[in-house]
Amino acid sequence: MANTATPDDAMTWTDPSCPVARTLDLVGDRWSLLIIRDAMDGARAFGDFQSRTGIARNILTDRLRRLVDRGILERRTAPTGRRQVYVLTDTGRDLFAVIVSLRQWGERHAFARGEGHSVLVDENGVPLPELRPTDARGEPAGVDTTTVRKEG
Repeated sequence: MANTATPDDAMTWTDPSCPVARTLDLVGDRWSLLIIRDAMDGARAFGDFQSRTGIARNILTDRLRRLVDRGILERRTAPTGRRQVYVLTDTGRDLFAVIVSLRQWGERHAFARGEGHSVLVDENGVPLPELRPTDARGEPAGVDTTTVRKEG
């Protein structure tokens, strides 16, 4: 079972009542998100993450430990029994929409027109449609049609 962060954890929350701030406290640094991205792309071993990201060993060790402690990755013994591998938990897999959203935002805004970049495709090789939030009626939702309400 994945760990779930609670107010009792030894964590100082940036904004304790804001889900966005709390999520960023858990996974918001560049290296953590790239590790999660690579885990979604099949990286499992320490060396996989290091070669794909170029991250320094000490930083990678720290981020992997944090992601395991926070229930996003799980450490398992590889089938060979000779090393440890990292696998996304259900909590980690639940970040898929976040990674897709960041990717799609980057495709629209982080590249010059015509500049090459990678594209996420489905099992048929077709790029995923753009993620767009919808309201309870299925209508498009945006910054002009939503507000934040405190619960509890």
